[in-house]
Amino acid sequence: MGGMSVRTPSSEPAAHRAGFACFVGRPNAGKSTLTNALVGQKVAITSNRPQTTRHTVRGIVHRPEAQLILVDTPGLHKPRTLLGERLNDVVRATWAEVDVIGFCLPADQKLGPGDRYIAKELAEVKKTPKVAIVTKTDLVDSKALAEQLIAIDQLGRELGIEWAQIIPVSVVGEKQVQLVSDLLVPLLPEGPALYPEGDLTDEPEQVMVAELIREAALEGVRDELPHSIAVVVEEMIPREDRPADRPLLDIHAYLYIERPSQKGIIIGPKGKRLKDVGTKSRKHIEALLGTPVFLDLHVKVAKDWQRDPKQLRKLGF
Repeated sequence: MGGMSVRTPSSEPAAHRAGFACFVGRPNAGKSTLTNALVGQKVAITSNRPQTTRHTVRGIVHRPEAQLILVDTPGLHKPRTLLGERLNDVVRATWAEVDVIGFCLPADQKLGPGDRYIAKELAEVKKTPKVAIVTKTDLVDSKALAEQLIAIDQLGRELGIEWAQIIPVSVVGEKQVQLVSDLLVPLLPEGPALYPEGDLTDEPEQVMVAELIREAALEGVRDELPHSIAVVVEEMIPREDRPADRPLLDIHAYLYIERPSQKGIIIGPKGKRLKDVGTKSRKHIEALLGTPVFLDLHVKVAKDWQRDPKQLRKLGF
């Protein structure tokens, strides 16, 4: 037994913290952009339409003293369909389980009914600390930014939300991202890392692949098919009889649409659109998986899948 060592408080290393955060905000508030900037890699899909991040995509920020796990909840919106209601339930459950909620509000848009709707819902979640993150600050001058910060402070008071922080970010700079994680980390519980170093997302690869295909499919047809596209990856299997240094992954996926009339839109004249979707998403998938891919895409009609519980289950919602 050695002699007793006395540790002076000042030499105590800060305890490691680990926990979950989620960003909320109306569509286009900058949630996915912020997630990607924090994780340093494209994880959540960014799209300028609501309801594209359908699945919980987690990005993981590894720091020497902390691990911040980002849970990407689907957008909260007034439910118009069964899918909408189910999403809202998922959102509320997630909010109650995370350690901190970041409410993203773009600096360049006045607070509107959409923000108020989310804020009212947030006010109901009593225990979880809430941080207001003012995004896109690079788009406004300092006077407009100051007004937005005051408006957010007032919104909190009015609804009884105590903001743990109000953080302005532009996401354009490295420093800003550092700032967000610096301010979120102290709100996490003390504890060891929950994921191995190097993990950036624990989203099953199939779901991420499906999201990349969906993102490519929505590009250019957003107005005609805002979000009546679901993608299911049926299988991902390594091609047999390939030399070890030249592997190939076969991916078979279905694009589900709601009505036969939408089939032509997705496939395009002489199949050109579908081919483009394949080419574009294949590039992203290969970058994600780090391996060459053969992508086999088929379009199927699943009548009114957004309203049908059986179809929703089958499509993974």
